Amino acid sequence: MADGSTDGSPSDLIDARIAELDDWRGETLARIRALVREADPEVVEAWKWRGVPTWEHDGIICTGETYKQVVKTTFAKGASLPDPAGLFNSSLEGNTRRAIDFRAGEAIDEAAFKDLVRAAVALNRG
Repeated sequence: MADGSTDGSPSDLIDARIAELDDWRGETLARIRALVREADPEVVEAWKWRGVPTWEHDGIICTGETYKQVVKTTFAKGASLPDPAGLFNSSLEGNTRRAIDFRAGEAIDEAAFKDLVRAAVALNRG
């Protein structure tokens, strides 16, 4: 299912992606997902672009892409979000998106991450 097929709900597909990543990447993606849900209990999960977990509320909040060396969380309107903790460390050159690359063994600043999610929801709401 996690190969981009459309069988199952987006939440089921995200579950399958987490399960197939039986290493630090699956754990990190699961933690990111939990933090997004904690920050915004009304979040809607989506499965876009042939296999990218996506979280939405009045528009895209962020995505959870997995690569060999990083789990990349891209905020669709990240360039417009306050980031006092300096979490954004990737895709810094663009005018719209910003991303956080999480690597094996790195801790997530959970409070700052949830603040980014809340700010993204507020921005989407206008």
